[in-house]
Amino acid sequence: MSIDLSIVATSRNDDHGGDTLKRMRIFVNGLLVQTRKSNLDIELIIVEWNPPLDRPLLKEVLPAPSPGDKLIIRYVVVPLEIHSQYKQQDAIPLFQMIAKNVGIRRALGKFVLCTNIDLLFSKELFQILEENDLDSQCFYRANRCDVPAEIQENWPLEKQLTFATENILSTAGKNNQYVHLITAPEWVYKYAFVAKFFQLAAKVRARILEEPIGLQLRLLDTDACGDFTLMSKEAWLDIQGYAELDLYSIHIDSLGIIAAAALGYKQVILPPEACTFHIHHETGWASMSPIEKIKFWSERPGIGWDAVLEAGRDMLKDKLRLNVNDDNWGFSDEKLEEYILEAETVD
Repeated sequence: MSIDLSIVATSRNDDHGGDTLKRMRIFVNGLLVQTRKSNLDIELIIVEWNPPLDRPLLKEVLPAPSPGDKLIIRYVVVPLEIHSQYKQQDAIPLFQMIAKNVGIRRALGKFVLCTNIDLLFSKELFQILEENDLDSQCFYRANRCDVPAEIQENWPLEKQLTFATENILSTAGKNNQYVHLITAPEWVYKYAFVAKFFQLAAKVRARILEEPIGLQLRLLDTDACGDFTLMSKEAWLDIQGYAELDLYSIHIDSLGIIAAAALGYKQVILPPEACTFHIHHETGWASMSPIEKIKFWSERPGIGWDAVLEAGRDMLKDKLRLNVNDDNWGFSDEKLEEYILEAETVD
């Protein structure tokens, strides 16, 4: 069977971030419900990286397809033996972007969406996916809207989405109509004529004061891009997936966006209502104070944004791949343990 869309995420059963099982169950159940009447053939690939030996695998604790469900769920397990190859193995129990590469390389879909395990897709976002009118020469971004952790997993999906829509705490990502505006007050976007005036002023300022590469870099929607980056499987292969670095994952997702733009793929930012709803958790990066982030960095080294900007300028100017990964990125030549769950196989 051909697959239209592969959705790739990664996790492990260790309660990272707090209430992880609850958030994962909401995510998986949401996709099971939304794909039930879908015209598309969709697979969800969950890469289980370095699973704790004293806890059950995710396939045993997350929702499985029931009769009538169309979503195929694939669990790909990356064992401790592979995780132990990395210097930061103790400080970083899950290498998020390398794990997503494992899913990308094994994805069967024509298009691959890399996302995270604590999200719901808005009705408008899933409708765009349903239309199946994606361009293989583009990469797609969606806003992330944080919603309270009080959302309940036993609510019907309709109630969850209504709660999320009515209780947005904050939004990450660019406005698809006003990408030149960086820090415009919220009220600007409520009045189209005001927003258009500011947008025009920002464009004029950019043409006068910014050099082309700097402007191109600034207009890329890298904010929270790990929660939603969608492009064709061929495009992911072209950019060689995410950079496989022995570092904490922050900003590595942004390098993936830059790599796609450098090779000529066009950015498409979806409308604000076509968003992902991210379930808030206190230990997430966005929840940390600046001082907490400094302490976090001291324990888990990562890439600074300044280095990303410098590398990004070179990549865009010279139309370069990052060229960090070898041909085996995503452990493509490793035979990893895999479990496939679909409605026909469920008792």
